[in-house]
Amino acid sequence: MSLIKALGLSAAAAAALALAGCGSAPIPLAKNFEQTSQHKVRSAGHWELLSSDVVEQTRASLAQIGFGQDAPLHVALPPNPSSFDLAFRDFLITQMVQRGAVVQQQPGAGLEVSYTTQLVRHNSDRPHVIPGQYTMIAAGLMAAYGLRHEHIDAKLLATLGLAGAADFAASINSGGPTNTELVLTTTVARGGQYLVRKTDVYYLENADVPLFLRPLPPPPQYRPTPMQVVAQ
Repeated sequence: MSLIKALGLSAAAAAALALAGCGSAPIPLAKNFEQTSQHKVRSAGHWELLSSDVVEQTRASLAQIGFGQDAPLHVALPPNPSSFDLAFRDFLITQMVQRGAVVQQQPGAGLEVSYTTQLVRHNSDRPHVIPGQYTMIAAGLMAAYGLRHEHIDAKLLATLGLAGAADFAASINSGGPTNTELVLTTTVARGGQYLVRKTDVYYLENADVPLFLRPLPPPPQYRPTPMQVVAQ
């Protein structure tokens, strides 16, 4: 029996056991989503890239609903802005002006562009390496070759090893997934109505979280009420 056939029989047996267990599972079984990728924000230069993507898609969405190049815009600054908020607003304004948009300094004269950020912290472990496209492509080629020739030679095994190494390197070079994610939402509104809305999710390095935290407003100062003394 070839290795491919042996692996196939093992997979079939495992699948049969899994199906048998599904019939008596007291709660729904856990299932992974399909493999996806997610960018990691690691520098102020990345913030600029985020703003460029936001501006490009926002202007395209406005054009689709009838707003032309000359539609005036105002980019609002969130209250108690973080370091990211301050820089991101500047990046947005710069990108809009460079693309020929009409950007007003004061609110009320055009469409209101605003953005919000939310930090999401995960306490679960973050796996750094999941076999991805390189491994899957190589494994598919190996399977096709093995089924045709009824055997696997050392060259094919080496191909799978190299593909796995490529996936590992791609993950390690990005620093791997982290416990912190940034949810960034950009909104264009007019008169209390949403016109355009875009939400994206990015990984953040855990050590960079303070750059995205908004400072707490100062506590209100206590001012004693003067008392009036009435002479008898």
